[in-house]
Amino acid sequence: MQPPKATSIHLDLTARLQKWRMFLAIAELGSLTRAALFLDSNQSLLSRQLNALERECGGRLFNRTGRGVELSELGHRIFSQVRALLLDAEHLEAEIRGQAHAPSGRVIMGSLPSISHPMAGKLYTELRTHFPSIDLKILEGSSGQVEEWLADSRVDIAILYRYGGSLSELEESLATVDSYLIGPRDDFPTSAGEVAFQKLDGLPFILPGAPNGLRTALDSMARQMHISLNPAIEADSLTLQKSMVAEERLYTVLPLHAVWNEVREGRLQASRIVNPPFQRTVAMATAKSKGPRKAVSTVTTQIRKIVDAMAKQGVWHPAHHRGT
Repeated sequence: MQPPKATSIHLDLTARLQKWRMFLAIAELGSLTRAALFLDSNQSLLSRQLNALERECGGRLFNRTGRGVELSELGHRIFSQVRALLLDAEHLEAEIRGQAHAPSGRVIMGSLPSISHPMAGKLYTELRTHFPSIDLKILEGSSGQVEEWLADSRVDIAILYRYGGSLSELEESLATVDSYLIGPRDDFPTSAGEVAFQKLDGLPFILPGAPNGLRTALDSMARQMHISLNPAIEADSLTLQKSMVAEERLYTVLPLHAVWNEVREGRLQASRIVNPPFQRTVAMATAKSKGPRKAVSTVTTQIRKIVDAMAKQGVWHPAHHRGT
């Protein structure tokens, strides 16, 4: 009786799949720079690795253009098969690690400091307690930085403020937040519970520099109300804004949750802006690619639960509509 034979499979070019992950990232992002950010690598190393892969393949995989790179004829021929190969490998890893049952892997969230501060601790506690195999990383930055990280898939989840009623089809409304005029201790304009938008005219502000969503919305409203909002100083740092208000008796505009501790301790005062109210939407978006899918989905679910709980506490208002 003949002994059974092993399946005859010979692997050479596809023996190490990491180089094809690099190929796929460059092809999908159209740029070595963006692919390096996505892969947490650097552009010069990526360029050397690509050159080595092209030598192995015996031909160019990309054509360089003025705006980045595009697939060559050879690259186009193999792209769909490479993508299918990597997806199959990802599914195999998920089965081996039991990811089909327990979400695991690193999830990167990008957020504005004024949003992440009130929810980061709660999110960490929930994940540590119920999903210990998820490794959470939080990046804080200005609205422009978070937008760029999302576009480059450097983050899996982005939490941002939006002004006005419309969101993109990739964004989900989590809550609406009232804006407050923030002033120093014993300040008269912020001594009452509410302040009319008109009263912001001529105050010495510390505000984020343009381009910035808050700054754009404030400037637009000021023009409509025919008042002047010229900041005495511009700063994107939330910590610096709060310290300058307290120490130099300036003013800024923030949601109440961003200054909750300072107001409770009497270091700052806050008065809700009315006539008209100045509200912002807390929106969540996810990157089109990158990150373990089940883990990302788990984190977004926990974020929704935390936001809902904070809305019940009166920190902000629940969203009227949630995207899918």
